Amino acid sequence: MSGDGNQSGRNRKPRPSGGSRPSGNSRSSSDSRGKSSFGNSKGPKTTRGGDRFDSRDKYENGDRKFGPKKPFSRAEKDEDKTKSFIQKRRFDKISKSVPKESIRLNKYIANSGICSRREADELITQGLVEVNGKVVTEMGYQVQKTDRVVFDGQNITPEKPVYVLLNKPKGYISTTKDEKARKTVMDLTANASPYRIFPVGRLDRQTTGVILLTNDGHLTKKLTHPSFNMRKIYHVTLDRKLSTEDLRSIADGIRLEEGVAEVDSISYIEGKPKNEIGIEIHIGWNRVIRRIFQKLGYEVEALDRVMFAGLTKKNIKRGHWRILTEQEVNNLKML
Repeated sequence: MSGDGNQSGRNRKPRPSGGSRPSGNSRSSSDSRGKSSFGNSKGPKTTRGGDRFDSRDKYENGDRKFGPKKPFSRAEKDEDKTKSFIQKRRFDKISKSVPKESIRLNKYIANSGICSRREADELITQGLVEVNGKVVTEMGYQVQKTDRVVFDGQNITPEKPVYVLLNKPKGYISTTKDEKARKTVMDLTANASPYRIFPVGRLDRQTTGVILLTNDGHLTKKLTHPSFNMRKIYHVTLDRKLSTEDLRSIADGIRLEEGVAEVDSISYIEGKPKNEIGIEIHIGWNRVIRRIFQKLGYEVEALDRVMFAGLTKKNIKRGHWRILTEQEVNNLKML
C-alpha cells in the first residue's frame, strides 16, 4: 500500500495554489510585455499583434545587456568639435588679414609702390623719409600703422597701388566728396578698388573724357606738378567756326588773370567743321581752355579730354573705367 501510495504520489502532479496554471500559449494578465507571472523569470518573447520581434520593446525598455542605458551624448560632442574647428578656422583667417602692429620702414615704402626695398633703404639713409615729422635714417626702423610717413613732401600709405582710368561723363565733378551732394567721379568708381583712390587733377562738371584715379600719392604729385609738363589733349566744340586769325592768336598765347596761357599746339580737326578744334596744353589753371576761347568771344559747347599723360579713353565707354596695365603704369613712372 505504501508502494502504491508512493507510486501514486510520485505520479500525481502538484496543483498550483491560487487556481489552475495558465496555458503555455496564454499571456499573463499581469504582464503586458510578454513576461511570466512567476517571479522574475522571463517568459517567451511575444509581439503586439504578430510573430515578428517588435523592436519597440527594446527602445522602451532600453538595452539591459550591460546595465542601465547611459544617455547618448556622442552627437553633441561631435557637434561641439565641429563648432570649435569652424571657429578656429575663421579666427585664423581673420588673424591673417589683420595687419601687423608694426612694419619695417623700407617695406612700408616699398608697399606704397614708390620703389623696391633696396631702393627704399637708400632713400632712408639719404634722409628723404620722415616719420611723424622727424627724419629717420635708422635701418630696420619699425613703423606703427598709426604713424604718418612722408616721402618727398607727400604722405604715403603701405597699400597696394591701384590705377583706374575713367571716361568721365557730364554732370560729375572731380572731387572725392561734394558739400552740395552732387555726383562725383567716386560714384562711378566705387567698386574699382578695395582702397581709397583719388582723382589726379580735375575736370570741371561739364567736361568729359579721360581722368586717372589712384592711391599713389607720389605719382599723383608727379603728374599734376607743372614742372613735369604732362601732355593733355582736348577736343573742343565751339558755338561757331574759329577764325584762322584767332587760331594763331591762341597759338601765340592768350593773356589771362594768372598770366599768358601758352598752349603746346592747336589745330582744326581733320574731316570736321572748323568749330571743332584740337588743342594740346600742359598748364593746369582752372577752366583754362574755356577761358581762352571766351577771351576771344567764343563759347565752348563741348569739351572732351582725349588724352592725359599718354593715356587715352580708347575702348572705354562713357561712364566706364578700367585698370591700367603693368606696362602703362611703368610708362607713367618713367615720364
